[in-house]
Amino acid sequence: MKKKVLLMGKSESGKTSMRSIIFANYIARDTRRLGATIDVEHSHVRFLGNLVLNIWDCGGQEAFMENYFTSQRDNIFRNVEVLIYVFDVESSELEKDMHYYQTCLEAILQNSPQARIFCLIHKMDLVQEDQREAIFREREEDLKRLSRPLECTCFRTSIWDETLYKAWSSIVYLLIPNISNLENNLKKFTEILEADEVLLFEKATFLVIAHCQVKQHHDIHRFEKISNIIKQFKLSCSKMQSNFQSMEVRNSEFAAYVEEFTNNTFVMVVISDIAIPSTALLINIKNARKYFDKIEKNDLRSGFHGE
Repeated sequence: MKKKVLLMGKSESGKTSMRSIIFANYIARDTRRLGATIDVEHSHVRFLGNLVLNIWDCGGQEAFMENYFTSQRDNIFRNVEVLIYVFDVESSELEKDMHYYQTCLEAILQNSPQARIFCLIHKMDLVQEDQREAIFREREEDLKRLSRPLECTCFRTSIWDETLYKAWSSIVYLLIPNISNLENNLKKFTEILEADEVLLFEKATFLVIAHCQVKQHHDIHRFEKISNIIKQFKLSCSKMQSNFQSMEVRNSEFAAYVEEFTNNTFVMVVISDIAIPSTALLINIKNARKYFDKIEKNDLRSGFHGE
C-alpha cells in the first residue's frame, strides 16, 4: 500500500537532510554535502514490509514553489496522505514562509482535504537553549491559527538530536493500520516478561512504532534518544561489515536487551529485576517472534490491502 507524503518548505530549510538521516542512513554531519533539491525528488521507502511511503521532496526555491501552486497544483496536491511543512526557525523571511504554507493549505483543502498536516520548526539547535520552548510555543500558536479549518501538529526538530526521531516516529505511527492490535499484544508481552518497558522499532529506520511502559520514567525523550543511539551503532556495525543482531546493556539498576525480532522490527526490553537470567528472557523473546510475525503479516497486511 502506497502513502503519498509531501515534504515542503523554503529552500535550505533542511527537508532533504532530515529525509536522508531517517530513510537513507546518513549521519548528521554528512548531510552538509547534499545539494539543493531541484523541482520534485521522488523516493519510495518500504516501511514495515508492506507500507510504501511515496515521499515527494519538493525543492523550495521561489520559482519551484510558484510552479507547484499554478501549473503543477493538481499533480502535487492530489491524493496526499501527509503534508510535512518544514520551517527554518532562523529564517529571515518568516512572512513569506507563512504565505507559502497558507497557499499549500488552500491547495490541500481543494485536492486532499483528509490529509494530515505536520509543521516542523527545524534547526532548533541554532536557538539558545533557554529560549527554545518560548519560540516554539509562539510559532506553534501562529501555525495552528493559520491552519484553520485544517488542524496541524507541530514539532520542534534538529538533525543533531533525538527530536527528529520523535517527529518522524509520530508521523509514521499514524500511517500504520491496525496499530492498536499490535500495541495490545505488546502490552500482554510486557506483562509476561515482567518488564518495565518494551519498545518496537522499525528495522530500517529505527523509528519507534509501538511501546508499552509499566514504570514512570523521568526522561520523556528516552525512546527517541535510544532510536538515535542504536541506529548510529547499527550503522557503525555495517561500516565494519558486521551484521547487527542484538545488544545487551546491564548495570546494578536495570538490564536492557535489543534483539532482532520480526522480519521488519527490532525489540527492546528493559527490566529492573536484574535477578531474572538473560537466558530466560531471550527464550521468551524468541518464543514471541512467531506470534508477532503473524500479527505483522495478517493484521498489517489486511490493513494495507483494505484501504
